[in-house]
Amino acid sequence: MEAIILAGGFGTRLRSVVPDLPKPMAPVGGRPFLEILLRQLAQAGFQRVVLALGYKAETIQAYFGTHYAGMTLVYTVEDSPLGTGGAIRQALSLCQDDHVFIFNGDTYLALEVGEVEACWQKLKAPIIVARSVPDTARYGRIESSHNRFTGFSEKGTSGPGLINAGCYVFPPNLLDTFEPGSAFSLETDFLARAVHKQDFRVFVTDGHFIDIGVPEDYARAQIELAGLAP
Repeated sequence: MEAIILAGGFGTRLRSVVPDLPKPMAPVGGRPFLEILLRQLAQAGFQRVVLALGYKAETIQAYFGTHYAGMTLVYTVEDSPLGTGGAIRQALSLCQDDHVFIFNGDTYLALEVGEVEACWQKLKAPIIVARSVPDTARYGRIESSHNRFTGFSEKGTSGPGLINAGCYVFPPNLLDTFEPGSAFSLETDFLARAVHKQDFRVFVTDGHFIDIGVPEDYARAQIELAGLAP
């Protein structure tokens, strides 16, 4: 299997605790957070990973090189910020399989990879991975009906519900209508419009989920993920 990890963010909200590193390299349990994610993918059977980089890309490339835990690592580097959509569009151009898993480099998700892969093999439709949380206000809410994605609610909607876990399974040509190197948001510029034109499935994960993008959750990751560091 093949994966993309979006690891190009500036980590602005983490600067107070991790001032001099790209966010995916923030230490958790004494090792870079990205190393935990890559080890997890290797254990799940992934063989090739495209790392979509931006801020301080050379730090990540120098640390991991071209292979890690038996996986081939390939890199794309943004010359200027491309947004989630632009970064994925650029990375998809290097993918070789008929589908690719996409993960956020600042999010730990214990995904049921085998079940998601089986869903793709059965339906061959793009998949958005969702997570049930007690309060969706911070993240924004996913709307779905009978496991089909129907849209997003605005951020700030409180109460229990499904959020976008920042994980997808896409065919490599899904974003080909966008010019390579163009900057756009996957959620607002693509998914919010494409949902009216094609079928997107929602897979609701029960896996452990932590977004380390804010200091309080980064501190929580130090406790909850410490045993996962290689």
